[in-house]
Amino acid sequence: MAGRDGVKLLGYWASPFTLRVEWALKLKGVEYEYFEEDLPNKSPLLLQYNPVHKKIPVLVHYGKPLAESLVIIEYIDETWRQYPLLPQDPLEKAKARFWSKFADDKCVPAIFGTFTNVGEEKKKAANEARENLKTLESGLEGKRFFGGETIGFVDIAAAWLGCWARMVGEIVDVKLVDEETMPELCAWLENVLEAPIIKDCMPPRDRLLEHNKGFHKMLMAAAST
Repeated sequence: MAGRDGVKLLGYWASPFTLRVEWALKLKGVEYEYFEEDLPNKSPLLLQYNPVHKKIPVLVHYGKPLAESLVIIEYIDETWRQYPLLPQDPLEKAKARFWSKFADDKCVPAIFGTFTNVGEEKKKAANEARENLKTLESGLEGKRFFGGETIGFVDIAAAWLGCWARMVGEIVDVKLVDEETMPELCAWLENVLEAPIIKDCMPPRDRLLEHNKGFHKMLMAAAST
């Protein structure tokens, strides 16, 4: 049985991509039924709705599945018109799509590289992550949110990056987000995470930190064999 709006969401509690889809649904006031996936053991539901990639998140709307979190968020915005996430102005809409893609294509790989590498490669990835996060900061253009005075598409797409960058820095002992060199980005992150709907969806930090520490330990052990 789906929620009142005919929506099911297949996700994983520690997945930032699941998290940002939940943020979009909550901001829109969309009711949905959530299915927690055990990633090593794909559920019949996940295999049914995403048989090719077998990845989460998957949004199912009246039996029709949709994958890839940014695509899902844009679908949510187009389907439920209340609280628009993307700007109506064509130029601003294009910029929102650009910064969301920049965060995924440039910031994510560099932060993940800091998390998975050691030595010079780790240092190189960390420098790239800082440069890309600083570039992302420029997209704020002095605004409270990327969406202006309210949380919008880019804020939903990228807010988890700040949390993850801080957590990665704590685990691998490298500072990626610096209040001195990225004051606007840090202020933006605090503004987003203090929004009640956003805050209420966040997994417990201690649990998430332990999960990522375990994941990092596993990656390091695999790399040393």
